[in-house]
Amino acid sequence: MGCIMRSNRNTGKRLRLGTRGSPLALAQAREARRRICHASGLGEDAVELYPITTTGDRQTDRPLVELGGKGLFAKEIDRALLSEEIDLAVHSAKDLPGNLPPGLGIAAALPRASPFDCLVCECAPDIGGLPRNAQVGTCSPRRQAQLLHLRPDLEIAPLRGNVGTRLSSVAPRGTLTATVLAAAGLQRLGIGGKSIHAIGPAEMLPAIGQGVIAALVRADDAYSRTLAGHASDPASEFALAAERSLVRCLEGDCHTPVAGLAMVQAGDIRLIGEILTFDGSRRIRKEISGPTEEAEALGRLLASRLLGAAGADFWERLS
Repeated sequence: MGCIMRSNRNTGKRLRLGTRGSPLALAQAREARRRICHASGLGEDAVELYPITTTGDRQTDRPLVELGGKGLFAKEIDRALLSEEIDLAVHSAKDLPGNLPPGLGIAAALPRASPFDCLVCECAPDIGGLPRNAQVGTCSPRRQAQLLHLRPDLEIAPLRGNVGTRLSSVAPRGTLTATVLAAAGLQRLGIGGKSIHAIGPAEMLPAIGQGVIAALVRADDAYSRTLAGHASDPASEFALAAERSLVRCLEGDCHTPVAGLAMVQAGDIRLIGEILTFDGSRRIRKEISGPTEEAEALGRLLASRLLGAAGADFWERLS
């Protein structure tokens, strides 16, 4: 399938696992360490967490698209991996660029948590129930386009920061009516409550890879690749391969409203993808199904169908 790298060599060294230093990133890194060590029969002291502060973490006052995109959350960690400062890099798969840096590969896709988004709002249980002209905070072009497709009257307010910061920006503590966050992140932080409402895929398809924790290694590091690979989940591998193939062929990134979700069951994949204009005025959604062994080919074919339906001028109107 081309997404997951494997080897059988084992040297027994202690590994350094690179991660962002945010509460959510650390929770994901601890989950990755636990799963990798358990699957390999090792104690958790065999893997050391190594937090790295990225440019995206330091500069929270500007939209990611102005700073260079979600890749800012991965670039410095991947640089540390390539320089052998760390042995493994753990990322939210949704933060990975479509094409990984040369010399790196995905060694493990951990079992997927909920891939969906949640509306965080005290005054309404769903997007349709939001007050007219409500302020909804997000810096995601995908979420912005999807929200405006459903509710053109909404006012989208720029909102970045860690999960706690974004939660505190919503009324009654903050000034925004609502925000949208990934369900997986809230679950991993143990955050719930009556103000958090699930959003189904009929309304908002998730980001590519949302809910999956990915472990990256150097292509020439057989031991780290083997150790991480023990914890990889086949269903997550196939889903991630299909979704990442879709976004690569769409040439989508954090600048473009692209969404997709692959669901794996009984050896088959159902892949749904969509592209939108920034203002939400046009949304094109299609789906495809086939055997898991054809995950990447299905992603390419669905991308072709989406672009064919969009027409030649669709992407120009994104800017």
